[in-house]
Amino acid sequence: MPVNTENLRVWIAIVLPPGSLFCSHRPNSMETVVRTLLPFRSDAEEVAIFCDPGAQSYDVDVPVFAVGHSTPDKLLTALQSFDPDIVEFHQNVIGAARLAKHLPYARLVSYRHNALKPPKNPIDSLRYHRRYRHMDRFVFVSRSEQFRFMRDYPALQGRAVALTNPINAEGWLADIGERDRQIVFSGRAIPEKGVAEICKALPKVLDARPDWKAVLLLNDWEQHHAWAAPHVAPLRRYGERVKVMHSIPLGEVQQIMKRSDIALTPSLWAEPLGLTALEAHAAGAALISSGRGGLREASGPHALYVDDVTPDTLAQAMLQLIDDRPRRLAMAMAAQAYVLDQHSPVRRSQELTRLRLELAGHPVREMSVAA
Repeated sequence: MPVNTENLRVWIAIVLPPGSLFCSHRPNSMETVVRTLLPFRSDAEEVAIFCDPGAQSYDVDVPVFAVGHSTPDKLLTALQSFDPDIVEFHQNVIGAARLAKHLPYARLVSYRHNALKPPKNPIDSLRYHRRYRHMDRFVFVSRSEQFRFMRDYPALQGRAVALTNPINAEGWLADIGERDRQIVFSGRAIPEKGVAEICKALPKVLDARPDWKAVLLLNDWEQHHAWAAPHVAPLRRYGERVKVMHSIPLGEVQQIMKRSDIALTPSLWAEPLGLTALEAHAAGAALISSGRGGLREASGPHALYVDDVTPDTLAQAMLQLIDDRPRRLAMAMAAQAYVLDQHSPVRRSQELTRLRLELAGHPVREMSVAA
């Protein structure tokens, strides 16, 4: 049975990092996780969002304080006025440490969407431990990130928990069947995402299979175009067969993903979890993945993993799935069912509720999970 929250009230401030507008039109992946969990919180959780100003809309049923990190006094005043039992600082552990002394009665959580820096030397270790000691819990979006933190900071390992990212599949779900013979990549235009390898692999595939096309959905193009543009440029010779789109609204991303046969997440670094992998699975695309970091937690056994990411290995994997439609459909169908069960927001929100209530001093029984 879900936890009985009758007569319980826990006030929770979710503080997003500098640059986060929490805009419903163009959310980043971190904001998407926060937004996905909100509707499934328990009656005991009174939540407010603290972010930077500038959003077109928020589209949530909780208070939003757009006070911004550029005015720290206003942020602190807003937090103190809300008087939270728990403050969840997403990403910004430096800002959290600075505010900690002004919030003596709140329990503090560092909610990490990627890894914390490991210490490189004893001075680093001392400085980071002084900063992190203020945090009552560290929440990581995969077991991979949790274990990395426990390895780097053994004195704090008892404060580390894993809460893998959920996906609200409603906007992503699509039938597996007939699609557009299309390969899609969605991610930041940075080296770590395997963008250069994709751009070198695609000609090998498109020349060999002229009835296929590709779409590159490249985010943060303005910041990274100087690096990315030379890698993308050779693909122009394919004309309409290769579309390159920059930081498009989420609704457009969903429609493209729902029409694509194959999706790519060939990250060269240890992904914290890989929300784009979950999105591809929910949309019904067969996924080619590097499996690094938390990507295997995202996909389980339902992706085609390429351990050594090169243009040749990526091209070979794409051609395998192009030429084996039954395998492609079976992979997509199994993966879609997997993420709907294992990464449901109901399941994850119940786990977060349990964590919050226990941290606020309200221990609860083990809860059953309804996916």
